[in-house]
Amino acid sequence: MVYTMKIYTDGGCRGNGSQNAIGAAAAVLMRKWGSPKSWVRPLNSWPTPTSQRAELEAIILALQKALEVYEGLGNEPVLDVTIYSDSRYAVNCMTKWIYKWIRNGWINCAGDTVANQDLLEKASDLDDRLREEGVVEYVWIPREQNELADKICDENMDNQKKELEYYDSDSDSDSDMY
Repeated sequence: MVYTMKIYTDGGCRGNGSQNAIGAAAAVLMRKWGSPKSWVRPLNSWPTPTSQRAELEAIILALQKALEVYEGLGNEPVLDVTIYSDSRYAVNCMTKWIYKWIRNGWINCAGDTVANQDLLEKASDLDDRLREEGVVEYVWIPREQNELADKICDENMDNQKKELEYYDSDSDSDSDMY
């Protein structure tokens, strides 16, 4: 039996690469029956969030959740997983460049250390584990076809911003007391 999963991913970053940047990664599993299942996670503040890191984190999230779903199936079907992303960078990392970088000891064609190596190694490990159970494919899609993952990612960043504003305004009022 083949179990098919279609997962849409999106990563976003506000203040890309700056000290106060915030980012989020989202993955949405489109179910055959019922509403989609979604997951979201904020990016850590270190290393500094960037759009590229957010897109790779979204792929990692999708791979992790695909493995969790598989482990819950019980009857060990063959997997057919398609991960959709509106990031050409993330899709190319997983389909073209990663194999060359691994062979070259994580050095790119310019002779520099590959950016986001930590995330790429994690994604590669998860990808390898998932491929033991079936097929994994990465597909680039236009942003317009990725609205749900984009919305979930944006909502998380909106919430992070509100929390930061709340804590900033709270600390300002505390300083007035002294």
